[in-house]
Amino acid sequence: MAHTLTDEQEEVLRMHAEALASFGRRVRAVGAGQWDAATPCTKWTVRELVNHLTVEQLWVRPMMDGATVAEVGDRFEGDLLGNDPVGVWRRAATAAREAFTRPGALDTVAHLTAGDTRAVDYCSQMTMDAAVHTWDLARATGGDTRLAPELVAFARQEVEPYADRLAATGLFAPPVKVPDDADEQTRLLAVLGRCA
Repeated sequence: MAHTLTDEQEEVLRMHAEALASFGRRVRAVGAGQWDAATPCTKWTVRELVNHLTVEQLWVRPMMDGATVAEVGDRFEGDLLGNDPVGVWRRAATAAREAFTRPGALDTVAHLTAGDTRAVDYCSQMTMDAAVHTWDLARATGGDTRLAPELVAFARQEVEPYADRLAATGLFAPPVKVPDDADEQTRLLAVLGRCA
């Protein structure tokens, strides 16, 4: 019997595909001399940002297989991009996509650092992160910083319930004030401490 996705799962997987495709387009557009360029994530160069997203994708398969953070350990630490950053990103993104789209995968629980999390919520968080880092990468390399409106709306819906706690993690700058008539993408970026 075929596994049927819920409406929520279908939407999350659709937006996840869009986020990975958007980031992948920006990775392919990185120029040979741009890998050491600064990004809006002040601690990361372009290469470090791409490596961060690549590592996040590599974590998906073991997490979706039921592993704990402790069991994965330091397997994905360091620069994993080697001499083929585009290819390594593509393979990592493909593996993550395959893990999330396996029949029944989004019905499970992932054992994340923050605690046991519904797999569909884990996928949603990964989607939001990829969307925002797509903007970071495009901004750093002079590429197209416009995100798909549906992806922006999805990312805002994902992050807003816990946005007020992000700056305290040290991973995000404090929210940026924007005009009342700011567009949706600007509002998303602002709540994550970025200026459009």
